[in-house]
Amino acid sequence: MFRGLFMHYLEKAFAAGELNFFSSHRHLHEPAAFRRYLAPAWNTNWVVYARRPFAGPAQVLDYVGRYTHRVAISNNRLVSMDDGKVRFRWKDYRDGNRQKIMTLEAGEFIRRFLIHVLPDGFHRIRYYGFLGNCHRARKLAQCRELLGMAPAPRPEPPADYHDRFEALTGQSLRQCPHCHVGTMVVIDRIARPTICQPAPDTS
Repeated sequence: MFRGLFMHYLEKAFAAGELNFFSSHRHLHEPAAFRRYLAPAWNTNWVVYARRPFAGPAQVLDYVGRYTHRVAISNNRLVSMDDGKVRFRWKDYRDGNRQKIMTLEAGEFIRRFLIHVLPDGFHRIRYYGFLGNCHRARKLAQCRELLGMAPAPRPEPPADYHDRFEALTGQSLRQCPHCHVGTMVVIDRIARPTICQPAPDTS
């Protein structure tokens, strides 16, 4: 059923012109070539084959966690961006895991990065049961009660946006933007008038 639905909506998206093909798959924009490309998929058994992990489930969670809770490329791998080109570090596993520098056009770099961005409506991780988002807080509280555990501590209030900005950028919003020495102190705020006053007639 999943295979049939997937292929149905894939062909529907192709007919609506919503699919784009690049490089070696550019020829698939032709309807005949696209149908030939999909033909083997109808005869493929779409059943996941899973084997017991060699080092146990802890290693699997550690491996999957590195991919589900991080972005496609971390900031420390970015080297520079000059003249419309992006330079970044990558690991060549075929060459003894050596660190190398790759240079790409900015457009190509963004295209590769967006390949790792899920389409709208897709979720990277779905939670079910008592971890489902719609009733997680209530169910977890009930689980703690049944297990005789202490209630979960209340989350700390979010940090002030001044502190968050300074932690991310290294620049302080409290510092005077002119002398960079004094401290900006809010004395008062002038509220916008709710009713515009007519200008006096001075003619």
